[in-house]
Amino acid sequence: MLPDALQEIQRAEREGFDAAIIGCFYDIGLREARELARTLVVTGPAEASLHIAASLGHSFSILVGRRKNIPLMKENVYRYGFRNHLASFRPLGLGVLEYHLDEEETKRRMIREAKAAVEEDRAEVIILGCTIQFGFHKELQELIGVPVVDSALPALKYAEFLCELNQRFHWGHSKIGDFEPPPESELLQWNLATQYGGIATKERDETK
Repeated sequence: MLPDALQEIQRAEREGFDAAIIGCFYDIGLREARELARTLVVTGPAEASLHIAASLGHSFSILVGRRKNIPLMKENVYRYGFRNHLASFRPLGLGVLEYHLDEEETKRRMIREAKAAVEEDRAEVIILGCTIQFGFHKELQELIGVPVVDSALPALKYAEFLCELNQRFHWGHSKIGDFEPPPESELLQWNLATQYGGIATKERDETK
């Protein structure tokens, strides 16, 4: 998925978009996208949800589809600096394509695991750890009695927030350190400027 995602982000920047959202709770390629984007702001559902959840309560639990999802998601939680806020991961035993096959069964599993997260793990906020879980948060929140963060919604609102910061205060992704772009000489030498749909470089811009 990574080359395709980076290609789409490059296309969005060329076409004048202000922001891009990586539409998976894994936040696949978020760092790489921020390296390549020159002015475009980029975020992902996990990053956005964790920031918001940590503001809504001291601890959160994340409902995931399968146990397989947990290791990479935990790495991201730690990397983003929210290790001390993580109460637990709670797997639902569902694959991505199964969430909406039987929504009543999905809802039953969500209620069971969310209640356990609050009562047993002391979670104060629940995060729905897959964007395909969209649409369940409102009813779940009313039943459980704590904020339930639908990860698709924070991604959009956080992207809007980053756009406003960029447009009003010129606060974009720092280009030294973690998000420093690859050397343009390497992009050109390895033909990456055209291989993935036209990676932006100053040299390419000057030849137009």
